[in-house]
Amino acid sequence: MKYTRGIFVLLLALVVIQGSAENEDINQNISPTQSHTTATTEEELAEARGEEIDSDPTSEGSGAGEGCGCGSSALNRNHDEDALGLALEENLHDHVQEGAALKYSREANDPISMDHPEANVGAFPRTNQMNFIEGGTFRMGTDKAKIYLDGESPSRLVTLDPYYFDVYEVSNSEFELFVNTTSYITEAEKFGDSFVLEARISEEVKKDISQVVAAAPWWLPVKGAEWRHPEGPDSSISSRMDHPVTHISWNDATAYCQWAGKRLPTEAEWENAARGGLNNRLFPWGNKLMPKDHHRVNIWQGEFPKVNTAEDGYEGTCPVTAFEPNGYGLYNTVGNAWEWVADWWTTVHSPESQNNPVGPDEGTDKVKKGGSYMCHISYCYRYRCEARSQNSPDSSACNLGFRCAATNLPEDIPCSNCNDSTP
Repeated sequence: MKYTRGIFVLLLALVVIQGSAENEDINQNISPTQSHTTATTEEELAEARGEEIDSDPTSEGSGAGEGCGCGSSALNRNHDEDALGLALEENLHDHVQEGAALKYSREANDPISMDHPEANVGAFPRTNQMNFIEGGTFRMGTDKAKIYLDGESPSRLVTLDPYYFDVYEVSNSEFELFVNTTSYITEAEKFGDSFVLEARISEEVKKDISQVVAAAPWWLPVKGAEWRHPEGPDSSISSRMDHPVTHISWNDATAYCQWAGKRLPTEAEWENAARGGLNNRLFPWGNKLMPKDHHRVNIWQGEFPKVNTAEDGYEGTCPVTAFEPNGYGLYNTVGNAWEWVADWWTTVHSPESQNNPVGPDEGTDKVKKGGSYMCHISYCYRYRCEARSQNSPDSSACNLGFRCAATNLPEDIPCSNCNDSTP
């Protein structure tokens, strides 16, 4: 299979930076008006240490953490008919032909009651909770972009209708119920491989790997890597049923949402929910990464990509219930696993006020938000509310998952903050 070797392919100048664990040169696109090195600024390092900083302190186009780390668009799949095989391509076409998701039977779409025998596995619920988000007006994006090329700016006022939002990322347990109910096969399973961080792969699995992603050599395409086997065929989720499901493509996420009677959130809905009622703040809890020296997010500590010291308690993903919720009662809206949203990718945004924006009508990549456990300030400073990245709808990786939204609360789905007046 052929893999895309560029990253953030834009009509901008290419410069060479020091980026790999072996200090090899890799190609990185940056704006001609920006300077970029792997070193972070004093302000950013202070921020990473949890020291008090201003509301949105860095200047536009600072370029902090632009590297192709955990959010690399170099992981887009490059469809090659000869490599995939005609049978696989036809199967995949049948799989996604109706709006990117299978149309399931009425029985498969029926909500699972909490007293259903399959509603729980161990002590972890099979059914996610949702919280009601009132909507209203919030400020989306920023006028002081940390990663200029990602289209984080400009700041604009966005007004949203009320909606519901999953309290947690979709877990392995929930996704297993979906698969068991519908016999769904993910795209990673159909393609036969998915991307995994080299540091998470066993030596036995590495022996069979002959390809790398040139723009991000710590990413390896692993045969047999999929949601049940996140690090390859010799790995298991048996002890991680309460962790976010990963190796999920946008098409997979859309299929799950349809089955659950939900949908993917728009980028605006996602960012509003992630902010938890706070405007002009870097993180869902404020501007200090570690308020009172307390970890609030699952990201990379140590030298990326060699060693994750796991000072936050986790080397890989963490339970979807870990850490404290934001002001809207939502968990892990940044870090842990990237989350797909509905919008097609664009870096061009109007500064004018908008109502219920849904992004471009078409495109080649879909937006993902929130960053992941692989994010590090020097490489992928995208564990911020306004941060964003993209991948093709069929792409998957060991740090890529999702959560759902809904316009109306699906039947039998618990709502944590609803009352008699909630619509």
